[in-house]
Formats: sequence, C-alpha cells, structure tokens
Amino acid sequence: MSVFRMETIARKTKYVSGLPRHGDRAGGDPSPKTSFGVFKGIEAAVKFKLGRDSVEGLTIAVQGIGHVGYYLCKYLSEAGARLLVADIDKERSKRACDEFAAVDVDLNDILFQEVAVVAPCAMGAVLNAESIPRLRTSIVAGSANNQLNTQIDGQRLTDAGILYAPDYVINGGGIINVACEYYGNLGDAEVLQQVAEIGPRLTKIFEKAAVSGQPTSEIADAEARKIIGSAR
Repeated sequence: MSVFRMETIARKTKYVSGLPRHGDRAGGDPSPKTSFGVFKGIEAAVKFKLGRDSVEGLTIAVQGIGHVGYYLCKYLSEAGARLLVADIDKERSKRACDEFAAVDVDLNDILFQEVAVVAPCAMGAVLNAESIPRLRTSIVAGSANNQLNTQIDGQRLTDAGILYAPDYVINGGGIINVACEYYGNLGDAEVLQQVAEIGPRLTKIFEKAAVSGQPTSEIADAEARKIIGSAR
C-alpha cells in the first residue's frame, strides 16, 4: 500500500503509519527498511553457513521484484552480489536487469537455480514437499510471508542441509520502522540501527538450531512465544 493511500486513510483515523517522513523522523514507505533487514539477514546467514564476511561474488536468486525485492536487489548489487531475478511483471525484472546487471530467469525456475542464496520475496507457501527437494542452494532467506507451506517443511529444509532464515524474523524491518513512526520515539538513523539487529538475532537462532538439531523455524516460534508470554 502506497504512502499516498496511507495519507488518505489518515484523514479518517489517527491509527496509521507509513505516512510521509518529517525531517529525520521515522516514516514513509517501510519497504526499504524491510529490504535492509533482509539484506542484513542474508549477510548473517552467509557468515554462518558459508563462513563468508560478505555477499561479494555470490550468486543470489530473488523471486519477486516488487518494492521490497527491488530494494533488496539494490543492497545486494551494491555489496557485489550477482543477481538472478524473476517476477510475474516483466517490467520489474527488466528494471532489475537494467539497473543491477541482473539476469532474468523464468518464473517457474527461479527457486531452483544453483546459487548461494534463494530469496523468496513474492508469494507464500513456496517451500513445500515438492519444491524443497529441487532446491540447489545452501540458504533460503527472503522477505515473503508464510514461506513454509506446513510446519514440517522447516524440518525438510533442515534434513536437506539448507539454512532457513525464518520469514517473520528476517522481514521485520518494515514493521520496526512502522512501530517507531507510530510511537514517534526514534529518528531514521536509529531505526536503521534497530533493523540491523535482525542479523545478530538470526545468528542466535541459527546457533540454537545447530546445537539442538531443531529447524530454525521451530526455534523462532519458541522464541516468539516466549516474548509474547513475557509481555502479557
């Protein structure tokens, strides 16, 4: 939903975020913050799984080049990653190819490329009993909501030796921005610092999963329940 539409909604209720920024305060389109959080999450996953300090030189497949996918491609390209992209809207793919020297891939094949990271940034339920055996990647880390079709798909990824960055952890940058805007307590630079903490947060989940043998999705769910429980 656009900033313009949020302004329209704000004429009827004060319980709205995603409004234009004022000065250095948090606000505006939260998509770049979501993308920045995903980027920091990919960096954390690459460090944990591949032992690399950056994404430079790695090939990353991005499914979905909407607002979040576009800005993610920008961050990845600036960091030196090679990009494979796909989107149902070919103009979006073309834009990524033109601006970031990305390679356009058929929408039905993008998840199954031989790459370091697959970043699902479109629809949910793309990780399932049919797709997981076809993955040729070490890491799945993207912004899409509800990437796992069922709870057992987290275990399928673990069994396949694929590191999964739980969706609602890695894509939390936008909601962090929205919350900070709503409560009005942080400037934009401070919001970016909070979003950057998504990387270390994921690393802790990866470490716990490695020690316990549990899927990262189950570790994240347990942590989320603990946080919610303590807030009651």
